[in-house]
Amino acid sequence: MRAQTSGVHHQHLLDGRHHDLSLCRLQGHQIGDGAFTEQLAYQNAQYGIRANVILPGLMNTPMAVDTRAREFKKTRAEVEAERDSKVPLRKKMGTGWDVANAALFLASDEASFITGVTLRSTAAPA
Repeated sequence: MRAQTSGVHHQHLLDGRHHDLSLCRLQGHQIGDGAFTEQLAYQNAQYGIRANVILPGLMNTPMAVDTRAREFKKTRAEVEAERDSKVPLRKKMGTGWDVANAALFLASDEASFITGVTLRSTAAPA
């Protein structure tokens, strides 16, 4: 990337505020990853390389929903409804497309002046 004086670096992490994970442990990872991304952005800006991080929230994907349905012996519809109810915006989980569109934006010319950003794709306030 440095040789071509351009590039985009994305990290996709989990926004654990809405997940069944140790909040303290997850927030520690997020702080570390956010700081790492900011440092990457700072060190590589002179080469035209941007670094940003996307934190997806509750997503309606087979891995997220079907796995939980199987593990908790519930129907997919039950798990979907339970997870949808936790999302403030429109009471609906996001999809892989929502995260993909965020990544496309960050990789686009429209975001050419954006680096070192933590973008929450969560449908919830920070």
